Amino acid sequence: MKTRPAGIGNANADWMGSLPTKLSSMPLKHLAVPGSHDSFTYWVDVHAPVGPDQKTYVQYLASMFSVLAKKVMVKWSMTQNLSFMEQLDAGIRYFDLRVSSKPSEPGKEIYFIHGLFGHKVRDGLREINFCLGRHRKEVVFLDFNHYYAMKAEHHHYLILMLQEVFGRKLCNNCSVESITLDYLWENNYQVIVFYHHPSANDTPNMWPGNKIPAPWANTTEPYKLIQFLETTLEERNKQGSFHVSQAILTPRPNTVAKGLVWGLRNYLVERNLPTIMSWVEAQRPGVGGVNIITSDFVELTDFANIVIKLNNLLLCERDGRSR
Repeated sequence: MKTRPAGIGNANADWMGSLPTKLSSMPLKHLAVPGSHDSFTYWVDVHAPVGPDQKTYVQYLASMFSVLAKKVMVKWSMTQNLSFMEQLDAGIRYFDLRVSSKPSEPGKEIYFIHGLFGHKVRDGLREINFCLGRHRKEVVFLDFNHYYAMKAEHHHYLILMLQEVFGRKLCNNCSVESITLDYLWENNYQVIVFYHHPSANDTPNMWPGNKIPAPWANTTEPYKLIQFLETTLEERNKQGSFHVSQAILTPRPNTVAKGLVWGLRNYLVERNLPTIMSWVEAQRPGVGGVNIITSDFVELTDFANIVIKLNNLLLCERDGRSR
């Protein structure tokens, strides 16, 4: 499969704001929304220690063969090539976020993490906020779903950071059924934060993780992945939550061993993208259909465009009913 940098540029920078009223008045859980998996991995720090999200033997190998081991880890840790700003301009509106403190570092600073440490969370949030300031009708889902080496004070620090950076853009936790783009625009809300940790239970503008289930296939085989995606869509909650279809393959230790020098993109993702994208193209949003769909390396295909255009099917359906 030839790969090309599709979706780069700002063609989809205002796609939500451009939707017709028939869609902006529909519950957001029924719209098709493109998302990225491990959204922050476009840059990782090979000079920092291996992250606490890694198994002990990986940390040991990295300490023994530091430079070589980390070069290999980079190839398997990076799942995106585009920055937050580039992803937003391409149309991505859901971000999968994993965070950690640096155990060897004083203070409470929090970093993005996937095997290796990424940017400071605060820097990433500011970049997202800057983009939202330029595109007032665009709405993002920030899904903080994995935490490492974080104590109560770290969670408190991160929650305060989210409130400081986004301020009144944060949408309060409420009924998922009531969340439409019209409602969000009317209240100038642009950010829905999901915080999968009890520390945020009493914070009104932090949404609990159970309102955005993201079942994980954990397979290297595309046909097993598609079967899993179909099954979990059939079992999707009829009320009360958004839904994430993770259209991603997950490497196992033996996968990494076989494709050591190639890395995730070359060994696992590119060769299976045609099969996965065929499934995405065949989907329908709406009741019982897809909502958020995530992908690795979102720029390798017209992923964001394809997902956004699925919403035209809803428009056709509703037009058909009104005749």
